[in-house]
Amino acid sequence: MKKFAITILALFGILTTVILIRAAGFNSRQIQSEPLQAIGVDRAALVKRLAEAIRFKTLSLQETAHSNPEEFLQLHAFIDRSFPRLRQSLNKETVGRYSLLYTWPGKDKRLKPFLLMAHMDVVPVEAATEPSWHQPPFSGQVADGFIWGRGAMDDKASLLGILEAVEYLLASGFEPSRTIYLAFGHDEESGGNDGAAKIAGLLQSRGVELEYVLDEGLNIFNGIIAGVSAPVALIGIAEKGYLSVQLTAESPGGHSSAPPAHTAITVMSRALQRLEVRPFPTRLSEPTREMFEFLGPEMSWTKRLALANLWLFDPLLRKQLTRSPLTNALVRTTMTPTMINAGVKENVLPTKASAVINLRLAPGETVAGAIAHVRAAIDDPNISVRPLPVQLEPSSVSDIQSTSFASLHRTIRQTAPQALVAPALLVAATDSRHYQALTKNIFRFLPITLGPEDTKRYHGIDERIAIEDYERCVSFYAQLIRNSQL
Repeated sequence: MKKFAITILALFGILTTVILIRAAGFNSRQIQSEPLQAIGVDRAALVKRLAEAIRFKTLSLQETAHSNPEEFLQLHAFIDRSFPRLRQSLNKETVGRYSLLYTWPGKDKRLKPFLLMAHMDVVPVEAATEPSWHQPPFSGQVADGFIWGRGAMDDKASLLGILEAVEYLLASGFEPSRTIYLAFGHDEESGGNDGAAKIAGLLQSRGVELEYVLDEGLNIFNGIIAGVSAPVALIGIAEKGYLSVQLTAESPGGHSSAPPAHTAITVMSRALQRLEVRPFPTRLSEPTREMFEFLGPEMSWTKRLALANLWLFDPLLRKQLTRSPLTNALVRTTMTPTMINAGVKENVLPTKASAVINLRLAPGETVAGAIAHVRAAIDDPNISVRPLPVQLEPSSVSDIQSTSFASLHRTIRQTAPQALVAPALLVAATDSRHYQALTKNIFRFLPITLGPEDTKRYHGIDERIAIEDYERCVSFYAQLIRNSQL
């Protein structure tokens, strides 16, 4: 017994030593860079142009009968007259009728080009919510230090920020070594098939290979990342896949005064309940694990201890992350009912009940595997499971050891020096997925600051961007172009 106790103590001592050594060597991954001074641009003019761009109601063209293509053409004309140097110096192509592709030729044809993206379309505003906006949603109103309106965050800040940066660099006499592409889609909010997909296809047909792509995505989060007091700039190095399935239950129907034991509604309710209690298993994907590798050294000693030793504390971390909807989405494929339909009258048994389940697939999952999970979880021959047409596999994971990631990291530290930088998983979908055949490095980031309440502004009420943030966007894109020339 004494030998056994000594062995246990020795093993415990070895384990403790390993944990402490790993924690002691868990060093910061932050690039040290000198902060840049703000570039010499006219703040009032910047703000005025973004505000004017917001006023164009470039609604997503998913339902063309309810959209106005003329708004896109007016936005194109606005870009031409607002950025004369860009119009004169870059080659402009219109793709898919309303999307734009600009080419800024580089001096060294041996260097791979890179591509900066944004989208011109915005989601509609529900009429019932308009009275709740502090400023009219398409007014482009400038008030209280913000530019207000639909598209201010998603995604005209990117669009105008890139254009302003290029115009500024052209005015300063800058000549790029690498060729630079600017790609602005018109239908990102409805899948990007007529915009980004066609631009990517056009470039691929020309044999273009890109060093990297930068699109919208994650932001600078302030007061949102638990355990970190500083703002955190998260760079999306992968994004989840997308799948919706329609569930259908059928029954004979009849009069509600003599119901059977099971109706179409009760069968469907049971299926939804089974999905809720049989979620996908949790797993730390590579992007999420890398996020903690970058943020762990900046946390308190106890958190550093755990995050430096994920080989031991992985299960505890995953359990902790599942307690919040936002972080739960980082560690598993999520599925949730988004639409349900049954019945035509209060005293008539419905012959059919249907529901749509939306899934966001984590890296490592597949569409086929997700469908199989849904069927196995429901385990009911009375429920049919039909995948809907839009199906996207999870993206590949970009290389954080690449020079392009280092350039992006350095640029953030130069233009937002107070922020820590980390790679991460984007749980939504972007137009960048259409460019996967052109490069292995796709990054998703827009340098605007979000507090705990600001994430609701995406596609929501009171979308806005701080003037200070928008100025930083312009500086960020200009400096990234400079930093990407080697």
